[in-house]
Amino acid sequence: MNGQRVWRRQGRAIALAALGIVGAAAYAAELEVPATAVTVRYDFEDGRLGDWKIIDGQWAIEEMAGAPSRRRVLVQRAVENVFNVIVAPAGPYSDVDVSVQFKPMSGREDASGGIVFRFRDGTYYVIRANALEDNFNLYYYDRGRREITGVRVPAPALGQWHTVRVVAVGDHIQGYLDGALRLDHRDSRFRSGRVGLWTKADSVTAFDDLVIRGVPGTGGG
Repeated sequence: MNGQRVWRRQGRAIALAALGIVGAAAYAAELEVPATAVTVRYDFEDGRLGDWKIIDGQWAIEEMAGAPSRRRVLVQRAVENVFNVIVAPAGPYSDVDVSVQFKPMSGREDASGGIVFRFRDGTYYVIRANALEDNFNLYYYDRGRREITGVRVPAPALGQWHTVRVVAVGDHIQGYLDGALRLDHRDSRFRSGRVGLWTKADSVTAFDDLVIRGVPGTGGG
């Protein structure tokens, strides 16, 4: 039965990929972080940012009806920066499995939300979705954002909660949007660092329920 389910899943994914709806990642083997990974969760219910590090942007904890966790969420409201980044206190990590729920609230140029990982001395990867574009992309940032790979997806609805997840084991990186595996790629630029959250330009975006499962590494800052 397991083999039949895998075959059916792969068959559906191949058909969708042929239509350009999803990439080949949809039927790739799913990565898992090692058993030595430790778990940290942020639901923002204590109302304090504490040791979070704001790189750029206007980040604050706010009360919001319908928050996935309970009452409070982290919101980014700056609208004039190129990118807005905040880095969580935990880490650094090498291999990671990170998920977060995000709600794109507004934006004319951009309405995005993403996960920063392997952040070290201002360099990092980011995987992001955008309510104004039908793509799901992986970038690296090193004195300027550069796209590594992406896939066409239905744009996540504005004003609704969605889930982004990234799993990085060694140079192998996989990205999920709303529970579906969308990206599968290898890149060896950055090996370890901290985890954070990201928006672009005039995106006003809420985040909640950030969960990090990571293997302690070196670097960060």
